[in-house]
This record gives sequence, C-alpha cells and structure tokens, in this order.
Amino acid sequence: MSNEKEIVIIAGDGIGEEITAAARAVTEAAFQKAGVTAHWIEKKAGGAAIDAYGEPLPQDTIEACRKADAVLLGAVGGPKWDAVAPHLRPEQAILGLRKALGLFCNLRPVKIYKALEEYSPLKADLVADVDFVIVRELTGGIYFGERQEATGEGPDEVAWDKETYHRYEIERIMDVAVETAKKRRGKIASVDKANVLAASRLWRRIAEEKAKAHPEIAMDYLYVDNTAMQLVVNPGQFDVIVTSNLFGDILSDEGAVISGSIGLLPSASMGEGTALYEPIHGSAPDIAGQGIANPLGTILSAAMMCRHSLGLPAVADAIEKAVEQTLNDGYRTGEIYKDGMKKVGTAGMRDAVIARL
Repeated sequence: MSNEKEIVIIAGDGIGEEITAAARAVTEAAFQKAGVTAHWIEKKAGGAAIDAYGEPLPQDTIEACRKADAVLLGAVGGPKWDAVAPHLRPEQAILGLRKALGLFCNLRPVKIYKALEEYSPLKADLVADVDFVIVRELTGGIYFGERQEATGEGPDEVAWDKETYHRYEIERIMDVAVETAKKRRGKIASVDKANVLAASRLWRRIAEEKAKAHPEIAMDYLYVDNTAMQLVVNPGQFDVIVTSNLFGDILSDEGAVISGSIGLLPSASMGEGTALYEPIHGSAPDIAGQGIANPLGTILSAAMMCRHSLGLPAVADAIEKAVEQTLNDGYRTGEIYKDGMKKVGTAGMRDAVIARL
C-alpha cells in the first residue's frame, strides 16, 4: 500500500477552520512518525462556498473529493445564511456530498472515556460500560424524499415531507450493521416506528430477514421512542444500533450527550465512493475565532479516516491512544473543564495530543 495519501480537507464554517487545522497538525505528526506522506487539498463547502461562489457545493469540490483517498470536514452552517433559499442553505453541501459520493452509511461510535465518566449526565454506574455504534442510513428517508414548502393561507396553510425507503437501501445498511456487529459483540438493535409508519414496516421485515440469514447475530427490534428512553436508562445494553436517516440523526445526538461532550465524538460516512469524516457537532459560530473550540471530535474523525480509508490502523491507534492519555492527564477545553484540571484552548489541546503520540 502506498505511503502517499491524498486528503481533501474542507474547513467549512464557524469553528471549522480551527478544528480542522488542529486535526491536520495531529495527523501530520502521526504520519511523520509512521513514514507516511499526505497531500492535503483545501476545498470549500457550506456557507464559505456560498460566500465565495454563490453555491454551497461547487462542482470543483465534488470532483476533488471523488479523486481523493478520503475527505476530512469541519462543520457547515450558521445564522448568517438562515435567510437564503432552501436549496442554497449550507447544509445542502453535506447532503450533496453524500449523494455525489454514494455515502449511504454513517458510523457514529459512542464510547465513554474513563476520565470523562463524571461528565455524563447519567449516573456513573450506568455509563461505565457504554461502547456502542450507531449505523445510520444516510441517503434515503425523509431528508431525501419529496417535499412541498408551505402553500396556502391561514388555517389551510400546509407543508409536507415524504418518507420513502427502497428495499436495496435497507438491505445494504443492514449488511453494514451485520458486519459491524460481527467485529464487536454480535448484537444489533434495529430501530423503527413499525407500529405507525409503512416505511418502518418494510424496514422491520428486512431486518427480520437478515436476522434469519445470520443466526450468529442477536437481533432486537425496538421502536424509536423506546430506544430514546433506553439510551438514558440503560445505554450499556447496546452494541450496534441500525436505523433510518431521521431517527439516526436524533439518536446520535442523544448518544453524544451521554458521552459528556458533543465535541468528542467522531463520525464516518461511507458507501460507494470516497468516505467522509467529520465530528458530529455543528459549526458553533458563537465561539468561532476565539480559539476555544474542542478539536477532539475532529482529531478522532481523522483517526477513523486513517483506519477505514487510508489503511493505517496503527496510526489510528496511536492518535486514539494519545487522545485518551491527554484526557487522563487532565487536559480539558472550556466546555468540559472542572477545577483541578488543565484548561486549554484548541491549540493547547492539539499540542497536548501531539506530545503523546
């Protein structure tokens, strides 16, 4: 395997510039130790692309991503672009990249570091063994369905969105969940709303088919509202959660809160083409430019990139262990700082991780 890697880096908006710069520096330091050369290609998407080119996802960015080994993204969006037409909103860049690159699966690991157990809003005994992965379908469902913006007036004003799933979309995300579970503890919770939604009834039927085809996997079937509750009362029961686009979006953020800081969690979007890696938090425009954003979610996303797209598992391990040691040594950004810890900003956290590679 080549030791030269081509990575598109999209800072995006808000704190994106700061956190991607930190992740790049950490990754470069880890690459240097491993004898790997990276070619970083900077591209725009989201609000930054709207400002520069009048559109959230330029074709030039799409083409660069298609040719690269991986894409590392910061975050997009912000109130600055709230008034633009719906098809020009910064978030359309993410949806567009998923479609253009064929990224039908989002992997979101939720693991609580020992050093951060006290930060979880849940009791310590509930979070001690939390380690699960949410496998979210990315390119189907209500986010990509037909829609009608509000029409009419008064009490008759109406808007609608359509939830649609095809068999092939559900089958391929179930296959990812099965393969993920085989490498973990062999348990899957398939999450739907089959008691109400037709699309969910198809989802459950296909999940049952996959369970019969893979008897070595323990498959559970949960409604999404019950899952949301179970994540609070007994999160340690979960191994792999597989669910639709909308439900996965919501449950992933709930999982992030369980961890104690949304700034810590990475994600990977995978499928037919180049994979995309990004932290699950937003662009946080209220703290942009202040140098206080937590870069660990982006750094850990870069570690996932090394493992899943670049064929560098040892580099991924090194970055993840350095992050864990940094936390064990008491380094904290402001949102997770407590008395007695070492308070640092974005650059300080970056340097602490690099020092532990």
